Amino acid sequence: MNNNFYCVIMAGGVGSRFWPISRNSRPKQFLDILGIGKSFIQLTYDRFIKIVPGQNIFVVTSAAYADLVHEHLPDLPLENILTEPYRRNTAPCIAYAATRIRHMNPEATMVVAPSDHFISNESLFIDTITAAMNYASHQDELFTLGIDPTRPETGYGYIQCSMKESTTVDGNIAYKVKTFTEKPNRELAQVFVDSGEFLWNSGIFVWNAATICRALERWLPEIYSLFKDGDKYYGTPQEQAFITKIYEDCPAISIDYGVMEKTSRAWVFQASFGWTDLGTWESLYLHAQKDGSRNLIKCHDTMIDSTTDSVIVSHEKDKLVVVKGLSNYLVINTDDVLMICPREEGRLKEVIADLAVNDKSRYM
Repeated sequence: MNNNFYCVIMAGGVGSRFWPISRNSRPKQFLDILGIGKSFIQLTYDRFIKIVPGQNIFVVTSAAYADLVHEHLPDLPLENILTEPYRRNTAPCIAYAATRIRHMNPEATMVVAPSDHFISNESLFIDTITAAMNYASHQDELFTLGIDPTRPETGYGYIQCSMKESTTVDGNIAYKVKTFTEKPNRELAQVFVDSGEFLWNSGIFVWNAATICRALERWLPEIYSLFKDGDKYYGTPQEQAFITKIYEDCPAISIDYGVMEKTSRAWVFQASFGWTDLGTWESLYLHAQKDGSRNLIKCHDTMIDSTTDSVIVSHEKDKLVVVKGLSNYLVINTDDVLMICPREEGRLKEVIADLAVNDKSRYM
Protein backbone atom coordinates (compact mmCIF):
# COMPACT_ATOMS: atom_id res chain seq x y z
CA MET A 1 0.00 0.00 0.00
CA ASN A 2 1.38 3.41 -1.01
CA ASN A 3 2.20 5.61 1.99
CA ASN A 4 1.81 8.70 -0.21
CA PHE A 5 -1.87 7.91 -0.81
CA TYR A 6 -4.45 9.84 1.23
CA CYS A 7 -8.23 9.82 1.40
CA VAL A 8 -10.55 12.67 2.34
CA ILE A 9 -14.14 11.76 3.22
CA MET A 10 -16.54 14.70 3.14
CA ALA A 11 -19.16 14.18 5.85
CA GLY A 12 -20.55 17.57 6.78
CA GLY A 13 -23.96 17.54 5.09
CA VAL A 14 -27.28 17.55 6.94
CA GLY A 15 -29.05 15.08 4.62
CA SER A 16 -32.34 16.96 4.62
CA ARG A 17 -33.66 15.07 1.60
CA PHE A 18 -33.86 11.94 3.79
CA TRP A 19 -36.00 13.70 6.39
CA PRO A 20 -37.52 12.69 8.78
CA ILE A 21 -35.09 9.77 9.28
CA SER A 22 -32.14 12.10 8.74
CA ARG A 23 -32.02 15.02 11.19
CA ASN A 24 -29.68 17.92 11.87
CA SER A 25 -28.55 16.13 15.04
CA ARG A 26 -27.85 12.80 13.25
CA PRO A 27 -27.75 13.16 9.46
CA LYS A 28 -27.89 10.38 6.92
CA GLN A 29 -24.15 9.63 6.78
CA PHE A 30 -24.46 8.30 10.34
CA LEU A 31 -27.52 6.14 9.64
CA ASP A 32 -27.97 2.55 8.48
CA ILE A 33 -30.52 3.51 5.85
CA LEU A 34 -29.80 0.38 3.81
CA GLY A 35 -30.52 -1.86 6.80
CA ILE A 36 -27.25 -3.80 6.50
CA GLY A 37 -25.78 -3.04 9.92
CA LYS A 38 -23.43 -0.23 8.88
CA SER A 39 -23.84 3.50 8.36
CA PHE A 40 -22.92 5.23 5.11
CA ILE A 41 -19.73 6.66 6.59
CA GLN A 42 -18.67 3.23 7.88
CA LEU A 43 -19.20 1.70 4.44
CA THR A 44 -17.18 4.51 2.85
CA TYR A 45 -14.33 4.11 5.34
CA ASP A 46 -14.31 0.33 4.83
CA ARG A 47 -13.82 0.82 1.08
CA PHE A 48 -10.95 3.27 1.37
CA ILE A 49 -9.07 1.41 4.10
CA LYS A 50 -8.32 -1.12 1.33
CA ILE A 51 -6.74 1.60 -0.82
CA VAL A 52 -4.85 3.93 1.53
CA PRO A 53 -3.18 3.41 4.93
CA GLY A 54 -5.55 3.94 7.85
CA GLN A 55 -3.51 6.80 9.28
CA ASN A 56 -3.90 8.59 5.92
CA ILE A 57 -7.71 8.71 5.97
CA PHE A 58 -9.21 12.06 6.95
CA VAL A 59 -12.82 13.03 7.53
CA VAL A 60 -13.91 16.64 7.07
CA THR A 61 -17.14 17.32 8.91
CA SER A 62 -19.10 19.92 10.82
CA ALA A 63 -17.81 20.61 14.32
CA ALA A 64 -21.20 19.42 15.58
CA TYR A 65 -20.57 15.94 14.12
CA ALA A 66 -17.04 15.28 15.36
CA ASP A 67 -18.25 13.01 18.16
CA LEU A 68 -20.49 11.11 15.73
CA VAL A 69 -17.53 10.52 13.41
CA HIS A 70 -15.51 9.13 16.32
CA GLU A 71 -18.47 6.98 17.41
CA HIS A 72 -18.83 5.45 13.94
CA LEU A 73 -15.11 5.27 13.10
CA PRO A 74 -13.36 4.48 16.41
CA ASP A 75 -10.17 3.39 14.62
CA LEU A 76 -9.76 6.77 12.92
CA PRO A 77 -7.16 8.90 14.74
CA LEU A 78 -8.84 11.86 16.43
CA GLU A 79 -6.42 14.25 14.75
CA ASN A 80 -7.71 13.00 11.38
CA ILE A 81 -11.17 14.43 12.06
CA LEU A 82 -11.03 17.91 10.53
CA THR A 83 -13.90 20.05 11.73
CA GLU A 84 -15.46 23.00 9.94
CA PRO A 85 -17.06 25.70 12.11
CA TYR A 86 -19.44 26.70 9.30
CA ARG A 87 -20.79 25.00 6.20
CA ARG A 88 -19.12 26.54 3.16
CA ASN A 89 -19.66 23.91 0.43
CA THR A 90 -16.89 21.73 -0.99
CA ALA A 91 -14.18 24.18 -2.11
CA PRO A 92 -13.18 25.37 1.40
CA CYS A 93 -13.49 21.80 2.68
CA ILE A 94 -11.07 20.57 0.01
CA ALA A 95 -8.76 23.56 0.47
CA TYR A 96 -8.48 22.75 4.17
CA ALA A 97 -7.78 19.06 3.61
CA ALA A 98 -5.40 19.60 0.68
CA THR A 99 -3.24 22.23 2.38
CA ARG A 100 -3.10 20.21 5.58
CA ILE A 101 -2.16 16.99 3.80
CA ARG A 102 0.42 18.81 1.66
CA HIS A 103 1.90 20.18 4.90
CA MET A 104 2.26 16.61 6.18
CA ASN A 105 3.52 15.13 2.91
CA PRO A 106 4.40 17.25 -0.15
CA GLU A 107 4.34 14.06 -2.26
CA ALA A 108 0.76 13.18 -1.29
CA THR A 109 -1.88 12.05 -3.77
CA MET A 110 -5.49 12.37 -2.63
CA VAL A 111 -8.85 10.84 -3.36
CA VAL A 112 -11.77 12.97 -2.18
CA ALA A 113 -15.22 11.42 -1.85
CA PRO A 114 -18.60 12.06 -0.23
CA SER A 115 -19.60 9.83 2.67
CA ASP A 116 -22.99 8.70 1.35
CA HIS A 117 -22.39 6.77 -1.87
CA PHE A 118 -23.30 3.15 -2.47
CA ILE A 119 -20.90 0.98 -4.50
CA SER A 120 -22.08 -2.45 -5.61
CA ASN A 121 -18.82 -3.68 -7.18
CA GLU A 122 -16.28 -2.89 -4.50
CA SER A 123 -13.36 -4.75 -6.08
CA LEU A 124 -13.74 -2.81 -9.33
CA PHE A 125 -14.05 0.42 -7.33
CA ILE A 126 -10.78 -0.33 -5.54
CA ASP A 127 -9.00 -1.15 -8.81
CA THR A 128 -10.30 2.01 -10.51
CA ILE A 129 -9.41 4.36 -7.65
CA THR A 130 -5.97 2.78 -7.25
CA ALA A 131 -5.22 3.14 -10.96
CA ALA A 132 -6.40 6.75 -10.94
CA MET A 133 -4.27 7.59 -7.89
CA ASN A 134 -1.17 5.95 -9.34
CA TYR A 135 -1.60 7.97 -12.52
CA ALA A 136 -2.49 11.26 -10.82
CA SER A 137 0.53 11.02 -8.54
CA HIS A 138 2.82 12.16 -11.36
CA GLN A 139 0.41 14.32 -13.39
CA ASP A 140 -0.27 18.04 -13.18
CA GLU A 141 -3.94 17.39 -13.95
CA LEU A 142 -7.19 17.19 -11.97
CA PHE A 143 -9.20 14.00 -12.20
CA THR A 144 -12.78 13.18 -11.39
CA LEU A 145 -14.72 9.96 -11.82
CA GLY A 146 -17.65 9.78 -14.21
CA ILE A 147 -20.22 7.00 -14.15
CA ASP A 148 -21.75 5.39 -17.22
CA PRO A 149 -25.36 6.65 -17.21
CA THR A 150 -28.08 4.00 -17.23
CA ARG A 151 -31.07 6.35 -17.46
CA PRO A 152 -31.82 10.06 -18.06
CA GLU A 153 -31.39 10.94 -14.38
CA THR A 154 -32.26 14.55 -13.50
CA GLY A 155 -30.83 14.41 -9.98
CA TYR A 156 -27.18 14.09 -11.04
CA GLY A 157 -24.73 16.41 -12.74
CA TYR A 158 -23.24 15.39 -16.09
CA ILE A 159 -19.72 15.54 -17.51
CA GLN A 160 -19.20 15.76 -21.26
CA CYS A 161 -16.12 13.93 -22.50
CA SER A 162 -13.84 15.18 -25.24
CA MET A 163 -13.94 11.97 -27.27
CA LYS A 164 -10.84 12.93 -29.25
CA GLU A 165 -8.65 13.38 -26.17
CA SER A 166 -8.25 10.28 -24.03
CA THR A 167 -5.71 8.06 -22.37
CA THR A 168 -5.85 4.52 -20.99
CA VAL A 169 -4.52 3.71 -17.52
CA ASP A 170 -4.45 0.06 -16.46
CA GLY A 171 -7.50 -0.61 -18.61
CA ASN A 172 -9.34 2.51 -17.42
CA ILE A 173 -10.14 5.23 -19.96
CA ALA A 174 -9.75 8.88 -18.98
CA TYR A 175 -11.13 11.66 -21.17
CA LYS A 176 -10.38 15.34 -21.23
CA VAL A 177 -13.42 17.12 -19.81
CA LYS A 178 -15.36 19.20 -22.30
CA THR A 179 -18.23 20.55 -20.18
CA PHE A 180 -19.96 20.18 -16.82
CA THR A 181 -23.76 20.46 -16.58
CA GLU A 182 -25.60 20.59 -13.28
CA LYS A 183 -28.84 18.54 -12.96
CA PRO A 184 -30.54 18.94 -16.37
CA ASN A 185 -34.25 18.55 -17.06
CA ARG A 186 -35.43 15.18 -18.32
CA GLU A 187 -35.39 16.10 -22.00
CA LEU A 188 -31.81 17.36 -21.87
CA ALA A 189 -30.73 14.38 -19.75
CA GLN A 190 -32.11 12.07 -22.45
CA VAL A 191 -30.10 13.95 -25.09
CA PHE A 192 -26.99 13.52 -22.95
CA VAL A 193 -27.52 9.78 -22.52
CA ASP A 194 -28.31 9.24 -26.20
CA SER A 195 -25.18 11.11 -27.32
CA GLY A 196 -22.78 8.68 -25.65
CA GLU A 197 -20.51 11.58 -24.69
CA PHE A 198 -21.75 12.19 -21.16
CA LEU A 199 -21.09 10.56 -17.79
CA TRP A 200 -22.74 11.11 -14.44
CA ASN A 201 -20.70 13.34 -12.15
CA SER A 202 -19.86 11.17 -9.12
CA GLY A 203 -18.35 13.94 -7.00
CA ILE A 204 -15.25 11.77 -6.46
CA PHE A 205 -11.91 13.47 -7.21
CA VAL A 206 -8.32 12.29 -7.53
CA TRP A 207 -5.26 14.56 -7.70
CA ASN A 208 -1.92 15.10 -6.08
CA ALA A 209 -2.00 17.64 -3.28
CA ALA A 210 0.39 20.07 -4.95
CA THR A 211 -1.70 20.18 -8.13
CA ILE A 212 -5.02 20.94 -6.42
CA CYS A 213 -3.34 23.60 -4.30
CA ARG A 214 -1.99 25.29 -7.43
CA ALA A 215 -5.45 25.09 -9.00
CA LEU A 216 -7.05 26.64 -5.93
CA GLU A 217 -4.48 29.42 -5.97
CA ARG A 218 -5.20 30.05 -9.68
CA TRP A 219 -8.99 29.84 -9.71
CA LEU A 220 -10.06 30.54 -6.13
CA PRO A 221 -7.40 32.88 -4.76
CA GLU A 222 -9.92 34.35 -2.32
CA ILE A 223 -10.11 30.93 -0.65
CA TYR A 224 -6.55 29.72 -1.11
CA SER A 225 -5.12 32.93 0.34
CA LEU A 226 -6.92 32.17 3.61
CA PHE A 227 -5.40 28.69 3.92
CA LYS A 228 -1.87 29.40 2.65
CA ASP A 229 -0.65 30.28 6.15
CA GLY A 230 -1.92 26.98 7.52
CA ASP A 231 1.59 25.52 7.69
CA LYS A 232 2.16 27.66 10.78
CA TYR A 233 -0.80 26.12 12.59
CA TYR A 234 -1.51 22.63 11.21
CA GLY A 235 -0.82 19.96 13.79
CA THR A 236 -0.55 22.51 16.62
CA PRO A 237 -2.99 23.45 19.42
CA GLN A 238 -3.75 26.64 17.45
CA GLU A 239 -5.08 24.83 14.37
CA GLN A 240 -8.77 24.97 15.27
CA ALA A 241 -8.63 28.65 16.21
CA PHE A 242 -6.96 29.38 12.86
CA ILE A 243 -9.63 27.44 10.96
CA THR A 244 -12.47 29.09 12.87
CA LYS A 245 -11.08 32.53 12.07
CA ILE A 246 -10.56 32.01 8.34
CA TYR A 247 -13.85 30.19 7.79
CA GLU A 248 -15.65 33.38 8.76
CA ASP A 249 -14.26 34.91 5.56
CA CYS A 250 -14.62 31.84 3.32
CA PRO A 251 -17.17 32.16 0.51
CA ALA A 252 -19.49 29.18 0.06
CA ILE A 253 -18.65 27.65 -3.31
CA SER A 254 -18.36 24.16 -4.75
CA ILE A 255 -15.10 22.77 -6.11
CA ASP A 256 -16.92 21.94 -9.35
CA TYR A 257 -17.99 25.52 -9.98
CA GLY A 258 -14.93 27.16 -8.48
CA VAL A 259 -12.22 25.05 -10.12
CA MET A 260 -13.29 22.10 -12.26
CA GLU A 261 -15.53 24.08 -14.62
CA LYS A 262 -12.83 26.71 -15.18
CA THR A 263 -9.62 24.77 -15.52
CA SER A 264 -8.35 23.29 -18.78
CA ARG A 265 -6.67 20.51 -16.79
CA ALA A 266 -9.78 18.52 -15.86
CA TRP A 267 -9.99 14.87 -16.87
CA VAL A 268 -12.60 12.24 -16.11
CA PHE A 269 -12.07 8.52 -15.59
CA GLN A 270 -14.96 6.51 -17.03
CA ALA A 271 -16.21 4.13 -14.34
CA SER A 272 -18.82 1.40 -14.06
CA PHE A 273 -18.50 -0.03 -10.55
CA GLY A 274 -22.18 0.17 -9.64
CA TRP A 275 -22.30 3.68 -8.19
CA THR A 276 -25.39 5.25 -6.64
CA ASP A 277 -25.64 8.60 -4.90
CA LEU A 278 -28.15 7.70 -2.20
CA GLY A 279 -29.10 11.26 -1.43
CA THR A 280 -32.89 11.07 -1.52
CA TRP A 281 -35.79 8.76 -0.83
CA GLU A 282 -36.25 8.56 -4.60
CA SER A 283 -32.69 7.36 -5.17
CA LEU A 284 -33.13 4.75 -2.43
CA TYR A 285 -36.38 3.65 -4.06
CA LEU A 286 -34.67 3.18 -7.43
CA HIS A 287 -31.77 1.29 -5.84
CA ALA A 288 -33.44 -0.97 -3.29
CA GLN A 289 -35.34 -4.22 -3.71
CA LYS A 290 -39.12 -3.81 -4.00
CA ASP A 291 -42.11 -6.10 -3.57
CA GLY A 292 -44.43 -7.34 -6.31
CA SER A 293 -46.37 -4.07 -6.24
CA ARG A 294 -43.18 -2.05 -6.64
CA ASN A 295 -43.21 -0.87 -3.03
CA LEU A 296 -40.03 -0.31 -1.03
CA ILE A 297 -40.90 -1.54 2.46
CA LYS A 298 -38.59 -1.31 5.48
CA CYS A 299 -40.78 -2.08 8.50
CA HIS A 300 -40.85 -4.71 11.24
CA ASP A 301 -44.54 -5.60 10.76
CA THR A 302 -46.91 -4.49 8.00
CA MET A 303 -50.28 -4.96 6.36
CA ILE A 304 -50.10 -3.48 2.86
CA ASP A 305 -53.10 -3.61 0.54
CA SER A 306 -53.90 -1.99 -2.83
CA THR A 307 -50.74 0.11 -2.57
CA THR A 308 -48.18 0.54 -5.35
CA ASP A 309 -44.94 2.37 -6.16
CA SER A 310 -44.53 3.67 -2.62
CA VAL A 311 -41.83 3.97 0.04
CA ILE A 312 -42.95 2.72 3.46
CA VAL A 313 -40.43 2.95 6.29
CA SER A 314 -40.78 2.51 10.05
CA HIS A 315 -38.01 1.62 12.49
CA GLU A 316 -40.33 1.05 15.46
CA LYS A 317 -40.22 -2.63 16.40
CA ASP A 318 -43.53 -2.78 18.25
CA LYS A 319 -45.68 -0.93 15.71
CA LEU A 320 -47.81 -2.48 12.98
CA VAL A 321 -47.85 -0.33 9.84
CA VAL A 322 -51.10 -0.57 7.85
CA VAL A 323 -51.26 1.10 4.42
CA LYS A 324 -54.17 0.78 2.03
CA GLY A 325 -54.98 2.43 -1.28
CA LEU A 326 -51.91 4.56 -1.89
CA SER A 327 -49.85 5.00 -5.06
CA ASN A 328 -46.55 6.86 -5.40
CA TYR A 329 -46.41 7.93 -1.76
CA LEU A 330 -43.83 8.29 1.00
CA VAL A 331 -44.90 6.89 4.36
CA ILE A 332 -42.04 7.49 6.81
CA ASN A 333 -42.49 6.85 10.53
CA THR A 334 -40.05 7.78 13.31
CA ASP A 335 -40.53 8.04 17.06
CA ASP A 336 -41.61 11.68 16.81
CA VAL A 337 -42.65 12.27 13.17
CA LEU A 338 -45.06 10.53 10.83
CA MET A 339 -44.80 11.86 7.27
CA ILE A 340 -47.21 10.90 4.49
CA CYS A 341 -46.77 12.75 1.22
CA PRO A 342 -46.47 12.18 -2.55
CA ARG A 343 -43.17 10.68 -3.67
CA GLU A 344 -42.13 13.69 -5.76
CA GLU A 345 -38.98 15.21 -4.28
CA GLY A 346 -40.37 18.71 -4.68
CA ARG A 347 -43.14 17.91 -2.22
CA LEU A 348 -40.63 16.91 0.45
CA LYS A 349 -38.74 20.18 -0.06
CA GLU A 350 -42.00 22.02 0.59
CA VAL A 351 -42.57 20.06 3.80
CA ILE A 352 -39.08 20.82 5.12
CA ALA A 353 -39.37 24.50 4.21
CA ASP A 354 -42.68 24.68 6.08
CA LEU A 355 -41.18 23.34 9.32
CA ALA A 356 -39.38 26.54 10.26
CA VAL A 357 -42.24 28.75 9.09
CA ASN A 358 -44.68 26.87 11.31
CA ASP A 359 -42.41 26.85 14.38
CA LYS A 360 -41.59 23.14 13.94
CA SER A 361 -37.84 23.52 13.47
CA ARG A 362 -37.23 21.27 16.50
CA TYR A 363 -38.18 18.36 14.22
CA MET A 364 -35.47 19.21 11.69
